[in-house]
Amino acid sequence: MLNQTILIGRLTHDLEIRTLEDGRKVSDFTVAVQRPFKNMDGNYDTDFIRVTAWEGLATSVQSYCTKGVMIAIKGRLQTWKYDLNDEKKLSMLEVIAERISYLSSPHRGDET
Repeated sequence: MLNQTILIGRLTHDLEIRTLEDGRKVSDFTVAVQRPFKNMDGNYDTDFIRVTAWEGLATSVQSYCTKGVMIAIKGRLQTWKYDLNDEKKLSMLEVIAERISYLSSPHRGDET
């Protein structure tokens, strides 16, 4: 079995690290990923994908990852299920980052 994804996109906000009660560090952030095709209006849609980085990776990305930076993320998909009430359930999908590469600095005018 294989669970692997690669994303290339821009950060929507500066990263912040939280320290959990057990001492582990985690950073949740969103990456804006442009679709490779145009919609019916002739524009490119963008998906906003939630990513989580843990421990050393979370610490290392905080220094370099600011709003607008283009990054490549290699990771795995993970689902979460929440029971809202007896009739409704919510499923969430996120990417757990395993590797992050920096592809640009913010505001360099290198939009692709």
